[in-house]
Amino acid sequence: MTDTIIKIDLNKSAYEHDNVHNRWHPDIPMVATVKPGDDFIVECFDWTGGQIENNDDASDVRDVDLTKVHFLSGPIAVEGAEPGDLLEVDILDIGAFAEQQWGFNGFFSKQNGGGFLDNHFPEAQKSIWDFNGIYTKSRHVPGVEFAGILHPGLIGCLPSRDMLDMWNTREKELFDTDPERTPQLACLPYAETAHMGRMKGDERNSAAAEGARTVPPREHGGNCDIKDLTRGAKVYFPVYVDGAGLSVGDLHFSQGDGEITFCGAIEMAGWIHMRVNLIKDGMAKYQIKNPIFKPSPMVPKYDDYLIFEGISVDENGKQHYLDTSIAYRQACLNAIKYLTQFGYSEAQGYAIIGCAPIQGHISGVVDIPNSCATLWLPTDIFEFDIQPNANGPVKHLDGSVDIPKAPDLK
Repeated sequence: MTDTIIKIDLNKSAYEHDNVHNRWHPDIPMVATVKPGDDFIVECFDWTGGQIENNDDASDVRDVDLTKVHFLSGPIAVEGAEPGDLLEVDILDIGAFAEQQWGFNGFFSKQNGGGFLDNHFPEAQKSIWDFNGIYTKSRHVPGVEFAGILHPGLIGCLPSRDMLDMWNTREKELFDTDPERTPQLACLPYAETAHMGRMKGDERNSAAAEGARTVPPREHGGNCDIKDLTRGAKVYFPVYVDGAGLSVGDLHFSQGDGEITFCGAIEMAGWIHMRVNLIKDGMAKYQIKNPIFKPSPMVPKYDDYLIFEGISVDENGKQHYLDTSIAYRQACLNAIKYLTQFGYSEAQGYAIIGCAPIQGHISGVVDIPNSCATLWLPTDIFEFDIQPNANGPVKHLDGSVDIPKAPDLK
């Protein structure tokens, strides 16, 4: 019987758990210890710590306190791990709690977090997705059902002191180039809502003032939101502190490449079953700076796609030079517009490409001035045919159902 080494209580605040933290800092105390070769289960809050409810009101997404996220379970010490090693993590299984068989997807208000398409969807919206075994569907997005690719959106090891200082310095320099920008350019340390695990008193306060926010991915892994880190995948993480300090959270039932709505996956609370091993001095042996991984042999099989292209010409017709982000944005917008021809609202189209197992590809970065990016939309997830044909599209949905919206408060 596999041990659950970190347990949580969904009826209590994440702040009441000393085996959870929401900042990165090398001095956060380890909450459990495992040996190379051990496998174990870790329970996790959803990334917001339970701020989002299963209802038809998007005001909780509008009002979410993003200074509190992400709540991570850990850190976990691995015996014998030293700086310069590689921590090998096998993701053996992932699941939602039996008492919470649902997840949520959200578009954040541009005034509070935003998202990849926040100029087009500037206000908060929320869809709820119910789980039925390996499948999910939403009362807010009819006509679509798909198998999940469950994965941790956020997983990584504690940074060293030098690495923490480097992160804070470079992100502050970026922030200072446009400190009034909305959304902001970087999420800087913020002590007031920091949860530093088992740290207490002055030590806690000092660390909270400099603890790195968990929002971006960094050299140690972190919030990479890679949908293919699913059950059966193997990840190799750089180790920067003694014991490694593995932490995990932000579990997703499903997600499209890019997690484009920011709260762009189907977010859930649940558990993850992992196994760890060490490769001594692996960072130098393999010249590894960022994590690498092997994908799972078990993923939902979709082999029929409509593929939407985008180039680095923006919505206003302005030419950009090899800008792959703009190219992918155009591919996303092209897919959304296409789906509206079958009766989906633009918001429903946005939710589909954020939640469903779409693929995003960089197709070309050398043919000046345009990059080319593509979005691969699996056609088998729909209950009706969305293929182009000579007769034209058929509107299968009447518009009576849409994704709840919460306008910004003035």
